[in-house]
Amino acid sequence: MRNGVLILQLPPRLTVAEAVAFRSGFAGWLAEVEGLRQVVLDFGGTAIIDSSGIGALVGAIKTAQERAVPLEAWSLNRQVFLALQMTGLEKVLPITAHSEGLLPQLSHTEDQRPPLTHPSVRSAVKRGLDVGGALVGLGVTALLFLPIALAIRLDSPGPILFSQVRCGWMGRHFRIWKFRSMVTDAERLKGSVVNQAQGAFFKNDNDPRITRVGRILRKTSLDELPQFWNVLIGDMSLIGTRPATPDEVRRYAIPSWQRFDVRPGLSGEWQVSGRSSIRDFEDVIRLDLRYQQNWSLGYDLKLIVRTFLVLFSRNSGAA
Repeated sequence: MRNGVLILQLPPRLTVAEAVAFRSGFAGWLAEVEGLRQVVLDFGGTAIIDSSGIGALVGAIKTAQERAVPLEAWSLNRQVFLALQMTGLEKVLPITAHSEGLLPQLSHTEDQRPPLTHPSVRSAVKRGLDVGGALVGLGVTALLFLPIALAIRLDSPGPILFSQVRCGWMGRHFRIWKFRSMVTDAERLKGSVVNQAQGAFFKNDNDPRITRVGRILRKTSLDELPQFWNVLIGDMSLIGTRPATPDEVRRYAIPSWQRFDVRPGLSGEWQVSGRSSIRDFEDVIRLDLRYQQNWSLGYDLKLIVRTFLVLFSRNSGAA
């Protein structure tokens, strides 16, 4: 504490255990200081940050904003800076001028390397599999686009495609694309539909907002074909974790942010394990973390095969 400036030195690793401790203590540290004018986060000794760390920083930024206390960051190394840059946090967490001197020393190769999180994110073979699968999937989408578009338009007025902001790797926001399966004012009507799930996600087996054609699209997973574009541009992977909405993420405890250490998937453990019957958010987290623990290229291929088996089974699709 110096002249009303609280300096907090962050740990060498800001991963789940450290992130939980930082987030739970942050508000208390601010409350203990009288005449607080500014808070500085000193990253000088921090070498690694993962999605849980990003979640803790998001919470700290919100707390500082609520208390109208300026928050700044010092001495970011390349991994921490890249993590903040790719998630957009550098726009709301200013980096002080004296620490920016570290950044021009980065080589072009180092500057393009992603932050250290899960090995699947750095796998060139997995990315190649994603690109190849996305190109095939987009070819199928092109062939089916006209009949699906016609069915959607005849059944319900409104756009053919539906887009929504989701949270991807490291919590970064991206726009997901689907064939529209609900009425056009579905978001406005959401509050009138009972949520049958427990925790930070929404599900209703008989959601009245879903159109007749929409139920067929969801049953066959054809509504998700446009997401091959998200896979092609790198927002998603063929296999990964369930893509979450920002509304869901705002309800996350810090440990739940671990699911963002990998890219969200067009399919994954949640898809092949009976996504229609999953009602508890803790089950979603358990499946996402199981995927991270078991990940290998062979495991991805196994889940791709299981996805096709589920799609062609009698009980496939989302309710």
